[in-house]
Amino acid sequence: MRLATLAGRAVLLVDDGAVDIAAAGPFGPDPMDVLARWTEFREWAASADLEPAPFEPHDLDAPVPRPRQVFAVALNYPPHAAEAGYQPPADPLVFTKFPTCVTGPDAVVDLPGDRVDWEVELVVAIGVAGHRIAAADAWDHVAGLTVGQDLSERRVQMLGTPPQFSLGKSFPGFGPTGPALVTPDEFGDPDDLEITCVLNDGVVQQARTKDMIFDVSELVARLSAICPLLPGDLIFTGTPAGVGNRMTPPRYLTPADVLVSRVEGIGELRTRFR
Repeated sequence: MRLATLAGRAVLLVDDGAVDIAAAGPFGPDPMDVLARWTEFREWAASADLEPAPFEPHDLDAPVPRPRQVFAVALNYPPHAAEAGYQPPADPLVFTKFPTCVTGPDAVVDLPGDRVDWEVELVVAIGVAGHRIAAADAWDHVAGLTVGQDLSERRVQMLGTPPQFSLGKSFPGFGPTGPALVTPDEFGDPDDLEITCVLNDGVVQQARTKDMIFDVSELVARLSAICPLLPGDLIFTGTPAGVGNRMTPPRYLTPADVLVSRVEGIGELRTRFR
């Protein structure tokens, strides 16, 4: 099942188009309301009589437009930790992207400085609330997976001693997500997906999510051990090696660039800049 947001309304994407959820069933048009009733929605969608309509992919918005909490994980792939000059962490290194940074899969993002960098990521959306969730039960709380970009203004990110990450990663548009939430049952193995970032037709990042130090189940367990997770919360699970600020010389985003971010079985984001 693929849940998306089209012109501000929750839709299901099927082979023949998009199904307006509010028009087809007992749910409102707000994607956040659908996520708040996730178990009920899954049961309805499994047997509903769906009538799709054509749609334009560039009209899709962020599938989770207003998350209450957005967690992000640093250095979660060993090669990325190595390129940053660190040993792989023994515990997840967690920061937040503030929710107002979230945007959709076909966005134009304003560059607030000259050191904006890319970080393709697998993003987890919570569907069933939970506190102190066991790792063995974690996937039962996941609504779906989507593609994300953890855009980062490195100058702001590294301000201070020690530096703080969250503000430099939370400018408007710095959280592109989409094109849809894909439920875990759609994957042969949701813990092993190819993840790729392409800058102007050249691949800059490529890995498999099985290479993460802390997988989805472990991240859900570790985060929920402290913070209750709520429907619609997002977890940016970390980026592979190949970010711009670790190149020689460093390479940062410009208005001439087009950034394409892909995850196997989900789709792609296309982000432009000005």
